[in-house]
Amino acid sequence: MNKEIDAEMNDELRPEYDLSQMEGGVRGKYIDCYRAGTNLVLLAPDVAQAFPTEDAVNEALRLLMQVARRQAANQPIEVG
Repeated sequence: MNKEIDAEMNDELRPEYDLSQMEGGVRGKYIDCYRAGTNLVLLAPDVAQAFPTEDAVNEALRLLMQVARRQAANQPIEVG
């Protein structure tokens, strides 16, 4: 099969996206953040509504961590 025909058949990009008109992209713009360990998490809409800010999410997760630690500390040691 001809490479041009094969490329056309596998092209899933919508016709309204003209890549020749795209300008200003910077390769590696966020690499330093990535290497620093920045974490991005997409929250489900219901969770985002309950915890609308970064601080609210962090506070809730820290509280959950405390509860989990206390629960683990109170577990009896099973002798098998």
